[in-house]
Amino acid sequence: TGLCAALAIPVGIATALYLEEFARKERWYNRLLDVNIQNLAAVPSIVYGILGLAFIARGPLGWGPTVKTAGLILALLVLPTVIIASREAIRAVPGSLSSGSLALGATKWQTVRKQVLPAAIPGIATGSILSVSRAVGETAPLLLLGGLTFLKQNPTSLDDRYTTVPLMIYSYATSPKAELREIAAASIIMLMILILILNGIAILIRNKFQRRW
Repeated sequence: TGLCAALAIPVGIATALYLEEFARKERWYNRLLDVNIQNLAAVPSIVYGILGLAFIARGPLGWGPTVKTAGLILALLVLPTVIIASREAIRAVPGSLSSGSLALGATKWQTVRKQVLPAAIPGIATGSILSVSRAVGETAPLLLLGGLTFLKQNPTSLDDRYTTVPLMIYSYATSPKAELREIAAASIIMLMILILILNGIAILIRNKFQRRW
């Protein structure tokens, strides 16, 4: 999840800034990029697992069923959502803020960096954290990528095999052993608490910056 966030959030915010502030809407490749982002946001997660299996785990990259493979696929999965949420947050910034900055002699990049981006942080942070919350609970693509349902030791590098809480729940909840079903129930509660904490952080960040701006 950390690798997913480290990849998806910076790339998503940078893409949103480019499309909203710097891209020329009349260029065909910008229109194509815009349409593809909208389409990718609606693609089922299992499709990302199939593509990751074909091109990353086994294909040209050949990374295998490792932590970095899972992190990259989860990042690709939530990237369109991060981009769309960030674009909406940037659009919500009053145009007078940019106009005033440019009128006072600031460059386009200075205006984006010091005026537009700080004012859009509440929406960007909320969308990014909610996207990461989605990645925490994803199971379908990781099953296709060879995620294990049981590990004897913790992964120590990005090239190790991995498991996740949803995969463990998937395995233990159907076990005939009562002890494993109890662990699955406890894991479900822990996962729910983790997602609630992430959502709470998103709300706190949004409220803090909304008061500031």
